[in-house]
Amino acid sequence: MRKIAVLSDTHDVLPATIVAAVRSADEIWHLGDVCLPSTLDDLTALGLPLYVVCGNCDNPMNWPQRRRLERHGRTFQLEHIPPERPLPGVDAVLHGHTHVPRDEVVRGVRYLNPGCITHANRGAPASFAWLMVSPAGEVTWEIVLAKGM
Repeated sequence: MRKIAVLSDTHDVLPATIVAAVRSADEIWHLGDVCLPSTLDDLTALGLPLYVVCGNCDNPMNWPQRRRLERHGRTFQLEHIPPERPLPGVDAVLHGHTHVPRDEVVRGVRYLNPGCITHANRGAPASFAWLMVSPAGEVTWEIVLAKGM
């Protein structure tokens, strides 16, 4: 089972409680709007694989605009702003930008958004998510409310 911590829209703030919460992950995916690269220092210090995509507030960074990752036979597209159409062969699109958690199927592709860790707004509380992919390719998604953020 791959246990992936999914974060987005940290906007220069990464609370220590979130770093502690994701310590048990196998890897971390950040869906953009990190802002200052040093915001990721505590995540990098965990020594876990860390994949980041560039958000509209990350100007300019060395992170790609889009990543395609495969885990246990499932293909994931990571992109900050949700694309209207995903890349061919993608099982799920993971995105940020809206600051609102999402788990929705659009034209046969699952769209997932962990919400925003530091800006509880737009009617949604601060949150991140766990993406779990079993060796058989079963995908589960759990939103975690970041209490006290």
